[in-house]
Amino acid sequence: QVQLVESGGGLVQPGGSLRLSCAASGIIFSFYRMGWYRQTPGKQRELVATVTSGGSTNYADAVKSRFTISRDNTKNMVYLQMNSLKPEDTAVYYCNALRVRIVGGSTDYWGQGTQVTVSS
Repeated sequence: QVQLVESGGGLVQPGGSLRLSCAASGIIFSFYRMGWYRQTPGKQRELVATVTSGGSTNYADAVKSRFTISRDNTKNMVYLQMNSLKPEDTAVYYCNALRVRIVGGSTDYWGQGTQVTVSS
């Protein structure tokens, strides 16, 4: 059974920091690109950042230079360090695991989400 369990969300003041964590189980972690997405009510889920098993990263323009994604392949963990948080970063943040096969399509899994609220 695949599980992605997020933690670390909460309420923070503008300019503050939070670190999200995602614990993955039930998958061969190194086979998956890991990512963080976020969603606000009435809007589509949007990509925040991704990291490949080799450590290559990709960020949405809105979070570049403020957020850092990382992973620990020995612990099956992925992290999102969020600095200089803004009210517009308020959202539910989801952990994602994606495996793309050369033959056979792709497989992805989602966590249950963790709420991040940036407000004074």
